[in-house]
Amino acid sequence: MAAALALLAGCAAPGPAPLVIDDSHVAVSQDSRVRVLVLHYTQADFPRAMQILARGGLSVHYLLSDESPPRIYRLVDENRRAYHAGQSSWQGAGPLNAISIGIEVVHPGVEQGPQGPRFLPWREDQIAALIPLVADIVRRHEIPPDRVVGHSDVAPQRKVDPGPLFPWARLAERGLVAWPDAARVAAARPGFERQLPDATWFQQALAGVGYEVPRHGGWDEPTRRVLAAFQMKYRPARHDGQPDAESAALLAGLLPAGSPDARPNPSAVPLAPRPARPSTRR
Repeated sequence: MAAALALLAGCAAPGPAPLVIDDSHVAVSQDSRVRVLVLHYTQADFPRAMQILARGGLSVHYLLSDESPPRIYRLVDENRRAYHAGQSSWQGAGPLNAISIGIEVVHPGVEQGPQGPRFLPWREDQIAALIPLVADIVRRHEIPPDRVVGHSDVAPQRKVDPGPLFPWARLAERGLVAWPDAARVAAARPGFERQLPDATWFQQALAGVGYEVPRHGGWDEPTRRVLAAFQMKYRPARHDGQPDAESAALLAGLLPAGSPDARPNPSAVPLAPRPARPSTRR
């Protein structure tokens, strides 16, 4: 019996050769596949959020809990795609799930009060935990500040998170988020007070910042939703989607220098495109 087994073993076809990959040469022309960081709130409480994001059809790379102290859970490896952004767009790219990292913070979002929906404040310990996480991600993936966004930025027709009470300015102080240049805002506002730009200019300006916005030159509801998303981030005291001089000046402070953002009638001149970032990618 032993002899027969030995004979069969000798007749067996050889297995495939082991795969050998040589990593001794590394290309210098490369960067991270991750181009955008998207921040969310869950609305659901922690147990429900964990069930949805770890066991359901949605997912996210990081879930920041409302425990005391808050804990950061990694649910999806950064090298893999998480399903957090849905139908989304930023700076002309989208949907974003394949090129973004998502962070969900356990937070109720809004509550219904006698005067209607009311956004709820953020816990300081959660923000204190979130900022170092954002800083670490953008450093490792070289994500520029104008690509650290909220869900409402990339999906303004259907999302409002992380809402107007989220402390974007604190992230901006750390250089993590693009923020309007105060001197340019102050210089542009008087001209906009004298003559407010038309819908075409606002649509061009919002698109120049990165938003997906209609470009037909009219004030329809989708355009107002995009403007409201911008206002929630940069002018949270009033985010009604109504055009005004302050919103125009804030847009002017975000656009590249040289854009026709402080002219008495800026809509008469095409908005300068955002400058392309130096890249060796094909």
